[in-house]
Amino acid sequence: MKYTNSMLMELVLLVTLLFVFAGNAAAIEVKLTDYLPYVEVDHNGKTVRIQRIQNQDHHLSGGFTKTSRKCPPFCIQPIQVSPEVLTVGEVEIFRFMEHELANGTGVIIDARTPSWYNKGTIPGSTNIPFTVFDSSDKDSLEMIEALESLGAVQRSDVGSVTRSYEQALAALGAFDAHQLTDEWDFTNAKDLLVWCNGPWCGQSPRAIKGLLEVGYPPEKIKYYRGGMQNWQVLGLTIVVPESSD
Repeated sequence: MKYTNSMLMELVLLVTLLFVFAGNAAAIEVKLTDYLPYVEVDHNGKTVRIQRIQNQDHHLSGGFTKTSRKCPPFCIQPIQVSPEVLTVGEVEIFRFMEHELANGTGVIIDARTPSWYNKGTIPGSTNIPFTVFDSSDKDSLEMIEALESLGAVQRSDVGSVTRSYEQALAALGAFDAHQLTDEWDFTNAKDLLVWCNGPWCGQSPRAIKGLLEVGYPPEKIKYYRGGMQNWQVLGLTIVVPESSD
């Protein structure tokens, strides 16, 4: 059988691609899980690959190597912020990134202050500081803008007749009664995954408690207790916001 020039070119391309794929597969020895080598997310319009540091002799340096911080405020947090809010780990975050974040129904919230965020964040995260939600002023412009950015719709002039009608419909199963309050409609609000600096950080728990106080449905909130501390311990990718360069 004689090979034409086009056939030879296709053969060379195929062999090259096989070597490339084989090389990429071999390069990732430290995977996220036994079935998942990496996850790719959109971060401010750029695709970022989340994977673990491949150097198996790598050690942490900097602030996250500390074992002790003054408490308060740096006190060890309980596993659950609220009985109705699910606490998750890294594997659940990867799934959230591949599904809710990718299809636009979910938001990963870095609840730390901007100074912490600017040092590096989990790819795909949006920085909404805990102070926005942890406020006695539930009608503040910051709070309203943040909730609206998460898909909540502000309500006005909701009277007792309207509320009674809604409660009747909810009792019939027409919708979930938890989705509506006198002030907010959370029917189309996004699923949230909220995190901060780790098991000793109270910023994301305070943000979650603030969200619950304004009526955000607890089933739409997840808490990553491990935060940046555990994320770095596992050698996972972080990104430094361009504004901090």
